[in-house]
Amino acid sequence: MPGKKILMLVGEFSEEYEIFVFEQAMHAVGHTVHVVCPDKNAGDIIKTSLHDFERLQTYTEKPGHDYVLNKTFSEVRPENYDAVYSAGGRGPEYIRIDKRVQAIVRHFHEAGKPIFTICHGVQVLIAVDGVVRGKRVSALKYCEPEVTLAGGEFVDLGPTEAIVDGNMVSASGWTALAAFMRECLKVLGTEIRHT
Repeated sequence: MPGKKILMLVGEFSEEYEIFVFEQAMHAVGHTVHVVCPDKNAGDIIKTSLHDFERLQTYTEKPGHDYVLNKTFSEVRPENYDAVYSAGGRGPEYIRIDKRVQAIVRHFHEAGKPIFTICHGVQVLIAVDGVVRGKRVSALKYCEPEVTLAGGEFVDLGPTEAIVDGNMVSASGWTALAAFMRECLKVLGTEIRHT
């Protein structure tokens, strides 16, 4: 089976692990991941953030590694991709209002292609009417009201779990990346065999 093409949507201060770990794992099994940010070009740098859970009432945020984008946003043609992935962190908060980002998500929704979301990434999906409606969706627990208001069923998963509903894979945050990526690979039709 040939590798699939995945489009990753990020913004400044998207979650470091949810970019780097996902991209590298997908490349390791033969898929292509193009990482894009509105109004940025291949070779441009975005700042990332690292969110942690340190027994406080909410998560903490620290500077992550710089990420060098590998695709120019204006060159993206969603019909050329097999799946879309919305990484979490703070990036989704502002890229979700970009009409071009919304159009990309709408394409994948209407075409019935796989949609992957983790942590705050669900905010990008919620900005497009109907994407989460009727779906069982996980995200960082602070996104529960938004998921519910958009007509989705929020599923409060454990920190290392992921959920699949049809063509959508979701998880609460980077601590679930192993389960999340395993389910994404299944939805993509990728089979890994140990001999």
